[in-house]
Amino acid sequence: MALLMLSNLHPDTTEEQVKEFLERYGFPAFDEIEFQEGDGTRPSVTLTFQTVDEATLRQYVPRVHGVFWNGHKINALVLRERFS
Repeated sequence: MALLMLSNLHPDTTEEQVKEFLERYGFPAFDEIEFQEGDGTRPSVTLTFQTVDEATLRQYVPRVHGVFWNGHKINALVLRERFS
């Protein structure tokens, strides 16, 4: 299992848009998505990939980190499992 955080998203970004964005860059399908709105200026999502490990997911991150999408420069970060 691996977790990916995408931050600095456009506030109106939907789950379907995130899915299409990641598919465009060759990411495997995520199993869960959790939106973190914060104060609304730099919303983020945490994506859970059940069948991908952290090392593999880290290989995908450079494909989207720093990409300008929907008017925002996207930040991508692989997170450690919360309770391992």
